[in-house]
Amino acid sequence: MSSTSGGAGKGGAGKGSKGTGAKGTGAKRTPGRSGGKSTGRDGSLKVHVKTAFKRSHSSTLWLERQLNDPYVAKARAEGWRARAVYKLIEIDERYKLLKPGQKIVDLGAAPGGWAQYASKQVRSVEGKGRDKGRVIGIDLLEIEPLAGVEFTVMDFLEPDAPERLRAMLRSEGGDGLADGVLSDMAANATGHKQTDHIRIVHLAELAAEFAREVLSPGGFFVTKVLQGGTENDVLTLLKRDFATVRHVKPKASRADSAELYVLATGFRGSDTVR
Repeated sequence: MSSTSGGAGKGGAGKGSKGTGAKGTGAKRTPGRSGGKSTGRDGSLKVHVKTAFKRSHSSTLWLERQLNDPYVAKARAEGWRARAVYKLIEIDERYKLLKPGQKIVDLGAAPGGWAQYASKQVRSVEGKGRDKGRVIGIDLLEIEPLAGVEFTVMDFLEPDAPERLRAMLRSEGGDGLADGVLSDMAANATGHKQTDHIRIVHLAELAAEFAREVLSPGGFFVTKVLQGGTENDVLTLLKRDFATVRHVKPKASRADSAELYVLATGFRGSDTVR
């Protein structure tokens, strides 16, 4: 997920490489296909992708990582919109955050994997009465509709965004406050680690300020950060308003990633909320 979209897959078709196997037989190679397979140290089969015309080396590495990622295949097989759902599942199973009847907001919701899981847990489709929850997904881009989720195009940084969200929550009764705010947003990467770190931490701080304006007392907030030092600023900010704040590193986060999640629970309430 990102602040603008869910992040479409990279990689494009290019020229196929020449080879003696096709020579004189009339056989054609498919452009941009994988360059072969090998067995990893753990005995698993690894797919290797050749760098094709118009595909950058970084795009090739991304595609190769996707093809070899067990969570990508698992998400596809189980009907989830994105592999990132397993990060939220692990956090939720460990800390028991999502419950039937809750009202949940997902910031930067595209492509919808986190909102999809949240809707299942709060029973926004099949729930009855108090057990029927709501999930509202916010993103700058349109998101393909999903049963049990209300997707809306909104910039959460706009001054009136918190009140617009509260109005949506009040539309079906209640105080217009959410029980939880989720954020798996990431600023567009620049390739410069320090810059990317600062940008994603700043985005987390902005998401925290938004959460502070829409959460009900006792509510929770989950956001993504990167390891690097300044993520402690987010913890300091959250400790002011939440009873418990902790770092969480789900197993579904890639081993080579500096990605971390901050979980804040027990919101103390905000004087700015009406």
